[in-house]
Amino acid sequence: MSPRFLILCGALVLALGVAAGAFGAHGLRRLVTPDLLDTWRTAAHYQVIHGLGLLLIAALWSRLAPGPAAWTAGLMLAGLLIFSASLYALVLTGIRGLGAVTPVGGLLLILSWLALGLAAWRGAAA
Repeated sequence: MSPRFLILCGALVLALGVAAGAFGAHGLRRLVTPDLLDTWRTAAHYQVIHGLGLLLIAALWSRLAPGPAAWTAGLMLAGLLIFSASLYALVLTGIRGLGAVTPVGGLLLILSWLALGLAAWRGAAA
């Protein structure tokens, strides 16, 4: 994984996160219940936060230990895909069981931030 790839992923994740937020605010408002709309907002919110996280990893890449940095990026990508996608799918399909995988994505996101700390700890000195 390279900083260039992370910037590309981060930019794409952010663009899609803004689009998802706009779709939720303007397209879904009349189609789903308020609790499902809130679920959609949570998915978009976490997507944008972790899109910025990917850009942060790319920006810090030269200061991070390579192995943990790669793990950090992989965990964050996987976590945001599982977390946000499961919530989007739950809202669009109404299948509540899809929410059962959301905590897995959340755990991966938490682990990604811890891995970032490890990557910084083991990385280049200031």
